[in-house]
Amino acid sequence: MKFTTGARAIAMLGVLGAAAAPAATLAMDSDRGEQLFSKLACIGCHSVNGQGGKAAPDLGQRGDRDFTPATLASTMWNHAPVMWAAMRSRGVAPGDLDEQAAADLFAYFYAARFFDRPGDAGRGKAAFAEKHCADCHGVNDSKRAGAKPISQWQMADQPVALVNEMWNHAATMRAAQSKKDLETGAGRIRWPELNSQQLTDILVYVRSVARETGGKESPGKLILTTGGNGEALFMSKGCASCHNGKNSLEGKLQQQTLTDIAVDMWNHAPRMGSSPPSLTLDEMRDIASFLWAQQFFADQGSPTAGRHVFVAKRCASCHEDASRQGAPGGAPKLTGSGRMFSGAGMVSVLWRHGPQMLEQMNSRNIQWPRFNGSDMSNLIAYLNSERAAK
Repeated sequence: MKFTTGARAIAMLGVLGAAAAPAATLAMDSDRGEQLFSKLACIGCHSVNGQGGKAAPDLGQRGDRDFTPATLASTMWNHAPVMWAAMRSRGVAPGDLDEQAAADLFAYFYAARFFDRPGDAGRGKAAFAEKHCADCHGVNDSKRAGAKPISQWQMADQPVALVNEMWNHAATMRAAQSKKDLETGAGRIRWPELNSQQLTDILVYVRSVARETGGKESPGKLILTTGGNGEALFMSKGCASCHNGKNSLEGKLQQQTLTDIAVDMWNHAPRMGSSPPSLTLDEMRDIASFLWAQQFFADQGSPTAGRHVFVAKRCASCHEDASRQGAPGGAPKLTGSGRMFSGAGMVSVLWRHGPQMLEQMNSRNIQWPRFNGSDMSNLIAYLNSERAAK
């Protein structure tokens, strides 16, 4: 893997007010995000996978998936005036949402499968059999030595653990296939390649098995580090010897979920010349944080299109008005400020300053801007661009 110094410098969850100079990426923890979801009283209106209020959409059961972080930020932005009104009517204090808290909320939504496409247990069961997974993995028992029953799987709701388990299991499967060929002379079963929808369906099936067999369905969990050890691990494990030049992963993981990554790594395993290196969960977490998270959560767009959004949504009418900068209630200058922006950062700023922003806009008869995911992604790219700094 070959990263430029500038690429490393981009914080995946940098927020309004963060310096543009190289900075460490923020770690994130879905457990902290879940606690915050309750603390901020979001759970009073929203539920996550059926747990919580019913007045607003369930954030774990959305039908229009394939969300990016910028799309989530735009959805929250568009919803904000209604949300603030509902909070006032219920007497709910907004609380605070700083950059770390926004990162943890994003991890919680990710662990709740907010960013994944919907799955179907029936299709998953069929795929599990079709891909010969059921030949070894029974529901409650092992059909082959060392093959854990699916009722005992612990990683179906833990995206990084899923990637790690599938990566390590691929090496075990390769070895088992070769041994079977030598012992029996039987023809090798073709490697069971998957696509992302099939794996998503299989994971929904696995979670349904846990419910049907009386097991406790594990809550979603996503923990990411700053990725500080990820580059060294990527080198020491030999990954960089192939993933360089035209095979570099830089810029290729921006809109891929960890389910997508798990599928790509699984399908890639048989094409590796030697047995892939085993990774611990902590090692996979550092590599995923370094390689994937900073691309996915940065959610890059087009600076040129972002400049159009900045003007069309009338951001410039306040944030480029020199007469209002520094004045009470004035909007800060955003371009050329040396700040870094991201989807999570926009959520933090919206939460902290949005009500005052809405009041100021109403006083000037400016309509609250609405964004789609592309708008927000492009706007963030523009604010982070050299063009905006001039």
